[in-house]
Amino acid sequence: MNPVPSVPAARATAAGGAGAALLDGFSLEMTGKDVPRLEEAAPGIPPGTRINVTYLAGEDLGTRLAAARAVKRLGFVPVPHVSARRLPSRAHLEEFLAGLAADGTGEHVFVVGGDPARAEGPYEDALSVIRTGLLRRHGVRHVGISGYPEGHPALTGPVLWSALTDKAAALGAEGFGGEVITQFGFAVDPVLTWLEAVRARGVELPVRVGVPGPAGVRRLLGYASRFGVATSASVARKYGFSLTNLMGTTGPDRFLRELALRYDPSRHGVVKVHFYTFGGLRTTSEWVGAYRTSV
Repeated sequence: MNPVPSVPAARATAAGGAGAALLDGFSLEMTGKDVPRLEEAAPGIPPGTRINVTYLAGEDLGTRLAAARAVKRLGFVPVPHVSARRLPSRAHLEEFLAGLAADGTGEHVFVVGGDPARAEGPYEDALSVIRTGLLRRHGVRHVGISGYPEGHPALTGPVLWSALTDKAAALGAEGFGGEVITQFGFAVDPVLTWLEAVRARGVELPVRVGVPGPAGVRRLLGYASRFGVATSASVARKYGFSLTNLMGTTGPDRFLRELALRYDPSRHGVVKVHFYTFGGLRTTSEWVGAYRTSV
C-alpha cells in the first residue's frame, strides 16, 4: 500500500504542480544588446515565446530594430518597448514604428512611461503615446502596459490607479488586444491584493506578474533598491535567502509556489508570468525547464 502523503507534503506537491502550470506561456525580457545571449539560450526556450525588448538609454534605433528582428528570426514573438519619455519627437516615434512594421516585428509592443523624470520630447506618459493613433497606423495590434503591485517610487497610489484604468480604457476604445506586465516583486501578498483591486476597478486585461529570474543576491538587491520595491531585509525574509551570503544566487521557486497555491482565477483573472532576466536568458530558460520537470 502506498503511504498517504502528509498534509504539508500534499500542499507542497499541489503548489509545485500549480506553479508549473502558471509558467505556461511565460514571457522573457532582454535588452537590445542581448542578441548573442538570446541565440545561446534559444534551444531551451519554447517556440512562440513572447520576448520583450527594452528601450534603454544609450541604444540607438538600429540596435533596437536588430534585436526585434533576431527575436523573430529565432522563432519567438518580439514585443518591442516604446518608452514615452525617452522619445525626442513624434518623428522619432514614427520612424521606430515604421521600422518595426517593415521588419514584421511591430504587431506587439509594450508602452511604458520610462525612467526619465522629465520627458525628452512631447510624450509625458504611455497614455499620450497610445492616444496618438500612430500605433494602429503602423500595424500594432496588441499593446502591453505596466502595473505596480508594490507601488512606484515617484508616483502615488491614486496616480498609478488612474494611469492603469485610463490606459486600459484607451486600449479598449482603440480596439487593441492588451495585457498588463507588472514590475517585479518579491512578495506574493501585494501581488494578490493588487490583482483583486485591478479586477474591482473593471480592468479585465490578462496580467503577467513580473518575476526576477535566477540571479545573484547582490544584483537582485540592487534592482530592488533602484525600483523601490522593498528593503533588503524584507526581500531576504520574503524571498528566502541570507543577507550573510551576498555572493550566492537565488531563484523564484518559493515565490511561484506560493503564488500558484493562492491564485484564484475567479478573483484574480487571467495571470501568467513575465521573467526579468537581468541578461541571464539562458540561466532563466534553463531554470524554467528544470522547475517544470521537478514538480
